[in-house]
Amino acid sequence: MSKFLHTMIRVGDLDASMSFYGQAFDLQESHRLEFDDFSLVYLRDQQSGAEIELTWNKGQDSYTHGSGYGHVAFAVEDLDLHHARLSEIGLSPAPIKEFKRGEEMLARFFFIQDPDGYKIEVLQRAGHYQ
Repeated sequence: MSKFLHTMIRVGDLDASMSFYGQAFDLQESHRLEFDDFSLVYLRDQQSGAEIELTWNKGQDSYTHGSGYGHVAFAVEDLDLHHARLSEIGLSPAPIKEFKRGEEMLARFFFIQDPDGYKIEVLQRAGHYQ
């Protein structure tokens, strides 16, 4: 049986990315590997154990995302409170939206971007999104 471990993103400013993911989603550094040309920093979600691997190629300060990247998603208990907290600390989340099929609420969510412009969906914990 397999176990999901991590997803990797390349970052231009390691400190800014670590700060963002710590403040926005309480991800904590679990492991770090330092090399001459690059660093790998693993940020863990304490609830699920899943990680984001931040890869910082020293001397590279930006990347293009191409047409294949979509987003990473997080579920939170109180979407309105989380949105307000991110706004208060200056992280500029997009407005909250509702995804419905007729009158059926499928999801409440908003998007935010990390320091490198990666899109992150934040969903109200409900239904499929637990």
